[in-house]
Amino acid sequence: MQPAFSHGFLSLLLIFSFPILSTAESSKDQLPSSTVEFPRTQVEKMIRQLNLFPELDVNIAEGEPAVSEPKLVEKRIQFPHLSDRGATVENLGHHAGYFRLPHTRSARMFYFFFESRNNRSTDPVVVWLTGGPGCSGSVALFYENGPFHLADNLSLIWNDFGWDKVSNLIYVDQPIGTGFSYTSYRGDIRKSTEAASVDFYDFLQAFFRRHPRYAKNDFYITGESYAGHYIPAFSVRIHKANRNKKPRYINIKGIAIGNGLTNPEIQYKSYADYALDMKLINQSYYNRLRRSFPLCQLQIKRCGNNGSLSCLMALAYCNRIYDGILGVAGDINYYDIRKKCEGPLCYDFSDVERYLNQEHVRTALGVGDIQFLSCSSSVYTAMIRDLMKNFAGGIPALLQAGVKLLVYAGEYDLICNWLGNSRWVAAMKWYGQKGFQKAPSTSFVVDGVMAGLKKSYGPLTFLKVYNAGHMVPMDQPKASLEMLTRWMQGQPL
Repeated sequence: MQPAFSHGFLSLLLIFSFPILSTAESSKDQLPSSTVEFPRTQVEKMIRQLNLFPELDVNIAEGEPAVSEPKLVEKRIQFPHLSDRGATVENLGHHAGYFRLPHTRSARMFYFFFESRNNRSTDPVVVWLTGGPGCSGSVALFYENGPFHLADNLSLIWNDFGWDKVSNLIYVDQPIGTGFSYTSYRGDIRKSTEAASVDFYDFLQAFFRRHPRYAKNDFYITGESYAGHYIPAFSVRIHKANRNKKPRYINIKGIAIGNGLTNPEIQYKSYADYALDMKLINQSYYNRLRRSFPLCQLQIKRCGNNGSLSCLMALAYCNRIYDGILGVAGDINYYDIRKKCEGPLCYDFSDVERYLNQEHVRTALGVGDIQFLSCSSSVYTAMIRDLMKNFAGGIPALLQAGVKLLVYAGEYDLICNWLGNSRWVAAMKWYGQKGFQKAPSTSFVVDGVMAGLKKSYGPLTFLKVYNAGHMVPMDQPKASLEMLTRWMQGQPL
């Protein structure tokens, strides 16, 4: 079913289909018109580049096909085709469940929970959030840092560097409408990160009621890409609720953002610098990009002050910079510029859809007839007005309260590149800003190998990860696990 758009919104999109130029620009400085075409078309193209072909645009279900109980329902699971014949559901400690979201009409949030392979009683609880907005956590589960990976024959093999080796690990399909999460009422689809934070907080409260043995363990929120919006917003909600002594204290100790989009103004300004440094563009084109940035910057500032219309305009103006780089650079994989996209395909993550949509797998998970939806174009479109907002503003209060922040980024990612991430971190005003700016950059070494470059002061750490693109745990699994372990244990990276 197609989402409903107002005539005003459609008219605005028609405006976006033409070049947007400053009167001060001469014709030789013109950049390609923005590809902020119909938002659904844009995000569907991005999904196809991962070789994902979800049958639906959003999980809207008739009635209650998975679970009818108005609470959290969870079961221990054992995935079919897992190469560990001696294991039982009890000693694996793997769970899947649905939580009925109380601030919706009928939405159910799906999650996986994998108890630690190390020390379940004392290891931290870690939540992983995949970006999009609108992509399922299962993409990361099977391709990045989950307990196992998918083999070519759709069997599962243990991941030696899964983050469940040092933590009790949760993957949440959020916002509602993606993965196995669903609703029978389209009005439950969230239109803002703030609204999604309400559902996430409600889920955590229910999860720790279900698993009180973990409530006192250290708690961390991690994720990548658009999770650079989610993580600060969700953490601020938890912090405020803790201060107000809401029902159950959540023992949040830190947040980790990987190749995230957090402060668009600073990060979009960094595109041209990164592209020039990596020889994706020449000096002449760099100069053109720099001259076009003030228009982008102006709209981002208006987005922060005025809301939805300005935010859409910001997306249109600013994407001209990004699209211009791609137009010059050719068929590079913008998640990892060392690689090229072959035709429309940049990665092949299609096995996750094939595996999770098998009937016997859905039966094992207890999801009934709900289809797995890797990425939802409708969820992306619903939240598009948040894309250009700055979500770094709430982080200083978290740092002041002793919540640690790790921002890490693979060096070869263009779309959320390390340079833009390092700059917004350095520009953030907090009590330790000057100390962080003066701190030296030192090597991140794993097993005697230079794995990155780090900069730390107090509760804040930035890490540039070598030989990695957008998905650091996929490209550098050993280094990413070591990063997480040292950081959670309070050791220097």
